[in-house]
Amino acid sequence: MKKYATLFAIPALLVSSLLIAALLQWRGQTSIAQLVLLGSVGIGSIQLVFDTVRSLLKGRFALDYIALAAISTGVITHNYLVAVVIALMLSGGNALEDYAQESAKKSLTQLTKRLPDQVQVVQDGRIVGSASVKTIKKGQSILVRKGEVIPLDGTVLDHQTEVDESSLTGEVEPLTKDVGDQLRSGTINLGDAVQLRVTKEDNESTYRAILRLVERAQQEKSPMLRLADRYGVMFTLVTFVLCVLSYFLTHDLQRVLAVLVIATPCPLILATPVALIGGVNAAAKKGIILKNLAALESVSRVTACIFDKTGTITLGKPELSGVILRDKAYTEKKVLAIAATIERSSLHPFARTLVHEADVRKLPKYQAADVEEEIGKGISGTVQRRRYSLRKSVEHSMSLELRTGQHLIAEITFADVIKEDAKRLLSGLQHSGMTVSIYTGDSKARAEKLHDDLGLDLEVVAECTPAQKQEGILKFRHAGHITAMIGDGINDAPALALADVGMAFSHDAQTATSEAADIVFLSAHAELVQATFSIARKTIAIALQSIWVGIGLSIGGMIFASLGYVPPLVGSVIQEVIDVAVILNALRASRIR
Repeated sequence: MKKYATLFAIPALLVSSLLIAALLQWRGQTSIAQLVLLGSVGIGSIQLVFDTVRSLLKGRFALDYIALAAISTGVITHNYLVAVVIALMLSGGNALEDYAQESAKKSLTQLTKRLPDQVQVVQDGRIVGSASVKTIKKGQSILVRKGEVIPLDGTVLDHQTEVDESSLTGEVEPLTKDVGDQLRSGTINLGDAVQLRVTKEDNESTYRAILRLVERAQQEKSPMLRLADRYGVMFTLVTFVLCVLSYFLTHDLQRVLAVLVIATPCPLILATPVALIGGVNAAAKKGIILKNLAALESVSRVTACIFDKTGTITLGKPELSGVILRDKAYTEKKVLAIAATIERSSLHPFARTLVHEADVRKLPKYQAADVEEEIGKGISGTVQRRRYSLRKSVEHSMSLELRTGQHLIAEITFADVIKEDAKRLLSGLQHSGMTVSIYTGDSKARAEKLHDDLGLDLEVVAECTPAQKQEGILKFRHAGHITAMIGDGINDAPALALADVGMAFSHDAQTATSEAADIVFLSAHAELVQATFSIARKTIAIALQSIWVGIGLSIGGMIFASLGYVPPLVGSVIQEVIDVAVILNALRASRIR
């Protein structure tokens, strides 16, 4: 709050000075009121002067030149009130812009917090205490409990386990890791507590490498110029030409001031943020969170999209796809009820799906006894006095076999289902002229199946690492495209940060992926991507319309002012009328559907 209070300190000070000056003027203390206004002009113009000098040194035109000229002319002609009002409007606009940028900035806090700070150190098979992750050296042994994020890369020492690597690869199915196999930091141990021999220290770990990729990409992301600046050069030249002509023909600084007051580019400065904020509000109503205003313009110009597969094109979690009965004495409901009963204590994704399915269908909840889980092999338990086991199918990785002894009762199949609206989204983007690709960490076989299921002529790249997804973004950039990355996993974070605009699916706006993205979707509906493009294009169209209306009205007013028909005070009123007209038009963006 203190940071934001600082941002608005100067506008607040200028408003206070106007009130004080008005009170002094009312009491007849005109000279003191003039001094207060003059001092306020100095305070309110400091940042404007610095920005102008900076623009001059960079050799770039800026709309602020007009404002500085108007303030200077106001001081020279002793129209301090006009000068303060201009300074107030500019400082207020800058404060709002800075506020938007500050509130949009996200550090890598959530990415970093995902890893534990402390680990259990193991020596000679016994836990000897805890230590900071940063102090652990290669060759030391640590303990990672069930359900914990693996903090450092290492090899398995004591027994087989299962690991959820979806955060790095996007793979839905957990991987079985045997003694001697490598485990990567950032993944999750789904098995019992396991001992690791550390092979990479904290600063070398897989997860830290991803963090560095995100940081580097964020630094490479060039700052976006204000939309209005594109039209500022022409507007500035027209303004100064009118001022010069007016002065040389009349030698009347009052006319020059009137021209500058009307020309002060408040319509251009105000129209863009008002329209953009309206677009942000329209998007928020649909569950689309835009973390910065610049993202809207980026989205409106996107020509190439890269989609992740898992959680983006697909639901990102195993869904029950069917039950194949092998023993007709059992029904599908009974098979699922038995399987869910056994799996209730397991962390396996298949287990969570079975339990959820049983709860949704309101299937009977049996009591399970002597439940034993063998990581990488399956789980067994006694239900209604009979011993059952659930094992992975040898032939199909996305299926389980329910057995009693060696007798096969049923096969329960799972699938990472394509979202209902995903095909429609991808097809629509292609028809709009956009280049669309899918980059996934999945195997080639699953990538090919996805391609076949979609039935669309698009590029699907398999077995992608986070760095390779970044390379895909750079490839499109080098071809002249404005790029968008759409994903949902931590493995997508570097590409999300590098792309001109990053979009992330998330049910929690504070997830690590959301930190790297410019836009966050609060539901899993793929149609939100298309809605984002639509809102962005309509918003930018309204902003441009407002800019051109502001330019047209301002130029008309300046011409009348240069001819002597509009004194400075009237010019300030005209300028405010133009502001109101432009703002009312820009507000239409908030009603976009």
